[in-house]
Amino acid sequence: MNPSIAEQVLAPTRLTIQKVLNAHRVALRPTEVGTVTSVARGVARVAGLPHVQSDELLQLPGGSSALAFNLDKESVGLVLLENDGRISAGDEVRRTGRLLDVPVGDNLLGRVIDPLGRPLDRHGVIPSRERRACERESPAIPDRLPVTVPMQTGIKVVDALVPIGRGQRELIVGDRQTGKTAVALDTILNQRDAGVVCIYCAIGQRNTAVTSVVSELTARGAMDYSVVVVAEGDSSPGLQFVAPFAATTIGEYFMEQGRDVLIVYDDLTAHARAYRELSLLLRRPPGREAFPGDIFYLHSRLLERSTHLCERLGGGSLTALAIAETNAQNLAAYIPTNLISITDGQIYLSPELFQKGMLPAVDVGRSVSRVGGKTQLPAYRAVAGDLRLSYSQFEELEAFSRFSRRLDDETRATLERGRRVREILKQRQYQTESVPEQIAALLAVTEGLLDAVDLSQIGCAETNIRAKVRTSLPDMCERITDGQQLSVSDRQELRIHIQNALAPNVVERDSHADP
Repeated sequence: MNPSIAEQVLAPTRLTIQKVLNAHRVALRPTEVGTVTSVARGVARVAGLPHVQSDELLQLPGGSSALAFNLDKESVGLVLLENDGRISAGDEVRRTGRLLDVPVGDNLLGRVIDPLGRPLDRHGVIPSRERRACERESPAIPDRLPVTVPMQTGIKVVDALVPIGRGQRELIVGDRQTGKTAVALDTILNQRDAGVVCIYCAIGQRNTAVTSVVSELTARGAMDYSVVVVAEGDSSPGLQFVAPFAATTIGEYFMEQGRDVLIVYDDLTAHARAYRELSLLLRRPPGREAFPGDIFYLHSRLLERSTHLCERLGGGSLTALAIAETNAQNLAAYIPTNLISITDGQIYLSPELFQKGMLPAVDVGRSVSRVGGKTQLPAYRAVAGDLRLSYSQFEELEAFSRFSRRLDDETRATLERGRRVREILKQRQYQTESVPEQIAALLAVTEGLLDAVDLSQIGCAETNIRAKVRTSLPDMCERITDGQQLSVSDRQELRIHIQNALAPNVVERDSHADP
């Protein structure tokens, strides 16, 4: 081809390329890069990040991430969020410019995720349009409303004697293997038709225990309205540390949409241990039991995010059930006493009651709800208003009666009534009861309708009462659930149906009577 012709053909192309090059502008962005100076289990120290923020997410080699924890003059202490053994001294660390956050939204319902929002249930990537910071300020006092709406657990001893309200912070405390998680799971299962979003946060639990919980929630249809956030026992301490904050952020999203949310922290004792481990490795000053001095502030700023919002902000609520573990029934240990002072009451589970088969093993004398009857439906206050006091008196009288062989008739009657109350308060796991069923059973025992029934038949009698109430009194059940008070005629009608349901059991009791 003639050179002049070639120049004519290539000229437009060269002109276009030149225009593109002239129009292109490279945006220069300063990037801070630090260098790892030392690495320990779950933590690392980095030099060369003078402008890093607290709780900022940092990028490590291999795609792993870390959290800026200690901001010292000469170095930055990092909390590693993944167990990555490939990190070593000399590696580069880059700032991301954003705080630690987690995805939020309705797409999380029914999913099992880790505290960073990554799926653990093999159901694919979770689509999410919004992410929120894990550390957020709690609502201001003017933005809160009093706690007045009950959070029904479906457990008689809790709903009647230790009531919980929506927006309350209640502590479930006790030794190992006393049924703490069982109480929380029953509460989640009881929210099936209540329109409550449930979040279960497992912190430092065994893999088998977490798998069992997820299996139960799935089998009983509770995953449709639940989110499970998991930081297992073999996860890094940093992941266990951020787990409850990430779960709370997810719950706050639904609360700000005007919905009611229940969140379970299982458990905050393991969370405190993970925080202690990180703090000691990063040379923070130790205090009582080697915990850092700000452990109280850590849990208080977490639990203060649970509240009942005012109508201006949607009127949603976030109810927290925090689980704590004691050793040898020592409620005066550091972490339990901290949590008791932060929360609005505690449900104490006694190992002695558990060993005796009193399930759930709730120690009524040591359990309390500081919100109290303000959250109870009127029917509870009418039927079981003085049940707590009378049951505590019965327990003391029963202990005293063991040292005496001769008892007067009044004492015998009080003991017999108390034993029937104790039998009525027994309840198997996963067998939650509706409000009208609980009211009928409590009315039967408090008014002496079960005095003629043998102790061994109390369970069968309660089953008959519940079935009778469901089938014969649907209108009354609806009124009780709607929060209406029991009228005199309602109580009389309820007594008649209870007596009809108890007829076979009374005959059984008479057949065992002494000649």
